[in-house]
Order: sequence, then structure tokens, then C-alpha cells
Amino acid sequence: MVDLWQSLPNAVQDSLMALALLAPAALIGGAVLHGYRLGPLLRGLILRQIWTSLVFTALIAVSVALGVGLLAQERGLRQGTAQAAAKFDLVIAAPGSEVTAMLAAVYLQPSDMALIDGPTFAAIADHPEVSLAAPIGFGDSWNGLPTVGTTPQFVAHLAGDLAEGGMFKTATEAVVGARVPLPLGAEFTPEHGLGHDAEEEAHEGYHYRVVGRMPLTGTPWDRALLVPIESVWSLHGMGSGHAADWDGTLGQPFDPQAFPGTPAALVRAKSLAATYALQAEFSTDRTMAFFPGTILARLHVLMGDVRQVMSVLALLTQALVTAGVLAGLMLLARLLARRLALLRGLGAPPRFILALIWSYAMTLIGLGTALGLGLGLAATAAISAMITARTDILVRSSLGWPELHLAAVFLSVAAVMALIPAVFTLTRPVLADLRG
Repeated sequence: MVDLWQSLPNAVQDSLMALALLAPAALIGGAVLHGYRLGPLLRGLILRQIWTSLVFTALIAVSVALGVGLLAQERGLRQGTAQAAAKFDLVIAAPGSEVTAMLAAVYLQPSDMALIDGPTFAAIADHPEVSLAAPIGFGDSWNGLPTVGTTPQFVAHLAGDLAEGGMFKTATEAVVGARVPLPLGAEFTPEHGLGHDAEEEAHEGYHYRVVGRMPLTGTPWDRALLVPIESVWSLHGMGSGHAADWDGTLGQPFDPQAFPGTPAALVRAKSLAATYALQAEFSTDRTMAFFPGTILARLHVLMGDVRQVMSVLALLTQALVTAGVLAGLMLLARLLARRLALLRGLGAPPRFILALIWSYAMTLIGLGTALGLGLGLAATAAISAMITARTDILVRSSLGWPELHLAAVFLSVAAVMALIPAVFTLTRPVLADLRG
């Protein structure tokens, strides 16, 4: 049986799981409503209490939207962060925190890091299994956007074909991300540092000219300005990284003795096996080699734990809202006690009254759940746009099977809870309600 289940496509498994989660509600509904046609009476009951019904439905919709929106947003954030790190196979930095190094090298979060020296970088770049070793130098900015020193090979790896213009070929040229508000041909002067601590006049008199623009990548690099790392070193009085007879060609090879150092280096190997071998070889007391994807996986495990907590909280929130709505329905049933007692006095069987109250409650809960899914979809789209604008990580969230499963669980729990006001109505004395 297990083998049969695992052989089914994921969509079929998810569909069957949703049906299984809805089964309790369907069974209760079938048992309660069997043999009765409550449509006209139920419609009149809802219309007579239209404003109360709308308030209850809105409360349920908001609670469902919060629950499914949180779960969908967490999944979208995981997918967005993973996409942002997809181009970074292996990162090598000086020993320290892998998380800090990943946030700095991949997501361009400002951080103070030690430098990889020239001989160490040369050992990495000259390794026979390395197809690309690119230094990544950060610390400068322009109008709050990071200015990153690197090589033409790194830009080609990150962006592929440029959307506009061409690659930088001299120390005063730059390639900008897709969301940098500078046209081709514009000039800018970098600031030393980032944010409020940036020194605007530190590099006064030095200008870069924009010669190329990368395509949209959906990563923080869309708002980065990429410049030759030789110019970054020179601006800070550290030389060019090349020997005295350097001909001005940017990038590799660098002179190990003239190499000023780099906070991190992106490394691509010639094969997958070589990537793991390089990670083991350069995990030493002088260097720290790590896979950004592995670090992200650890963070996603933590996010998964948070997701489970949020799922429970969302379900509890919906249960509490439903309990409040059902308590309101019990009060409403008390207000309708005389009409319901009249039905009972005319010979309506107890199950008919139970079916009427239960169907009334489940109609409001079902409508609220459907509206909540729609509201949650709109909310996730809006929140995703806000997160993308603030983090520059492309987050695309949409409702999926986990959110539908949560809604199915909610409906089944609500179907059980909706029996409470119905049973409460049947316990009331008919004569007392008629006289009241």
C-alpha cells in the first residue's frame, strides 16, 4: 500500500489528502442533512439575520486569510532565497561565520570580514579542477546601493548576456544591476562604506562610467554596481593586484605578491565531484569553504520549524475565531428560540432543528473560508511585493496544497464544533421558549 501511494503523482497525492481531510465534514453533513431540503428555510434565516451573518463570515475570512497567507509567504521566501543563491556553487572566505560570509557574498549584506591573501587565492585560482575563481570585494556604495569589485568573468557568470551595453574593460567603467537608476553613459562617484556611515567625499574626484546593464535576476545583485576589483584596491591605496608590468587587462591572472586580499571568492569547479573535493581541500585553518545552498538548507530547516509553529498558531487562531462565531450563533439561537420552538411545537423532529442550525453555521463558515482563501491570495501577492522591494530578493508567493489542506482541516474541525449550538438549541424547553 505504501509503495502504491508513493508511486502516485504529487498532485494526485495532494488531492487525495485534501479529500481525506474534508471527509469528516462531509460525513457529518451527510448524516445531519440526510432526507431534508432546508434551502428555502435556511435562505430566509440568513436573510433575516443578514448583518450578523456578514460579520461572522468576515471574521472567519480574516482568520483563514491570516493562516494561509503566513504559510504561503514562508514558502515563497524559501524559494526566493534559494533562487538568489543558485549561481553561487562554492564560496571561499577567511575562517569565521559561514552565515555571515554567505549573507555578505551572496546577499550583499554589509559585514566586516577578514581577507584571503594573495598566495591563498592563487592556490584556489590555479587549482586544476577550478574553472572560475572570482574575487568579490565590497565596502563601497553609491546612494545606498552596494558597489562590488569583481572580475568580468564573474559578471558573465552571474548575468550571462548583458541586457544593455557591454562589459567593463577599464578601471573606470562599471556594469550595473537591472534596478540601478543609472542610464548607460552616466557617471558616479563611489562612497566609502554603506548606509548612514558612508563617507561621501572619501573618493571624491574618481568617477565610474556605466557601460553595461545586467538582466533582471531577482536577487540583491539587481541593485548592485559592479566595478573592476582593481579599481577598488587602487581607490583604497592597495595597488592593482597585478605585477608592475601589468598591461591593464582586467581580471585573472593576479600576482600573488601584489594581491591585496579579498573578503570572499566565488569558485566553480569542472565537475560536481570536484566541487565537493574543493570544499574539503580548502576547509582549513586559513580558509573556510562552504556551499551557500547547504547553509540555506540549515536556515530553511529552522524556517520549517517556524512554519510548523505558524501552522499550529494559524489553526488555533481559526479555531478560536470559529469558537467565537459559534458562541455568537448560540446567542443567535437563543434570540431565535421562539421561532425554533414554534417549529418544534408544529412537529418538526429534533434532527430537523439540528440540521437547520448546523447548516446555518456551516454556510457562514464555508463562505468565510472561501473568501479567506481569496483574501489570502491577494494578501500574499501584496506582501511578496513589499518583501521584494525591501530585500531585492524576488519572492513569488501563491496558495498551494499546504494552504488548501489547512483550510480543509479547518472546515472539518468547524463541522464538529457547529454541532454544539445545534445541540444547545435542542436542550431548551419548548414551552418556556413559546411563552417567552
